Amino acid sequence: MSDTRLSIRQVDSAVEVALHVQPRARRDEIVGLFNGALKLKLCAPPVNDAANRAVIDFFASLLNLPKSRLQIISGMKSRSKVLRIESITAVELRRRLQDLDVKLFLRQP
Repeated sequence: MSDTRLSIRQVDSAVEVALHVQPRARRDEIVGLFNGALKLKLCAPPVNDAANRAVIDFFASLLNLPKSRLQIISGMKSRSKVLRIESITAVELRRRLQDLDVKLFLRQP
């Protein structure tokens, strides 16, 4: 982990959060921060969009939101991605991550 501040951007009625995805892991989990992005380990392989679908599934389940509110807007073929989450604020996302006991440095910018 090289940065202790999570990059979350409020855009209209949505937030955009930077992700660093490690596919083919033993389990799906958030493991910390990497250059301002949430570092996410996923079991899914990086083929046929399986890892991208797993990102959406993981966050929909984690945040208890419908999948239709989540979209990868950047990094479809990369480990570095930007996830857009509709109908939530940056403050609400940070609160939910803290409520879920995600052990990260979620300081306000």
